[in-house]
Amino acid sequence: MLIAVIIACEIGFWVAVFGGLALRYLGGARRTGAVVLALAPVLDAVLLAVTALDLAQGGRADWMHGLAALYVGVSLAYGRRMVEWADARFAHWRHGRALPPRPTGWAYTRACWADVLRTALAVAIAGAVVGAFLLAFGTGVHTEALIAWLPVLGVVLGVELLWAISYTLWPRRVR
Repeated sequence: MLIAVIIACEIGFWVAVFGGLALRYLGGARRTGAVVLALAPVLDAVLLAVTALDLAQGGRADWMHGLAALYVGVSLAYGRRMVEWADARFAHWRHGRALPPRPTGWAYTRACWADVLRTALAVAIAGAVVGAFLLAFGTGVHTEALIAWLPVLGVVLGVELLWAISYTLWPRRVR
């Protein structure tokens, strides 16, 4: 059931984003669009509540509980950037505004290092969620799958770090 909630929250995030932007750009309802956009982070709270409720009712932690923690971390760390990305495309499509230039060279390298910081924030949030679940529901067989997510979070950050290092050594060329 938890995987269905995770998928529903992801779908809900994009429905809130595109619905809010559609209200803003197509309906001319800037305030209503902003309210709908503001619903996106509410889905993170829903996912946290459902995950905690599942564990509180005696559910045994598995990979989905760790995935929920990572989802919340990524959503909070990258959510604003994803909304800005979609907003730029809506503005381009609807009003012909120029898309932001695709960074190359050292600008892309700086963007990669900014992503390392965002990913570190996402990993820290996910780790804090896992830690909160462990504090609330104890450790042991019941929650060992959550503990298994901690190295996964390190791998996620490590991959992002390697990506940034590679573009530091070999910056993206201008096409």
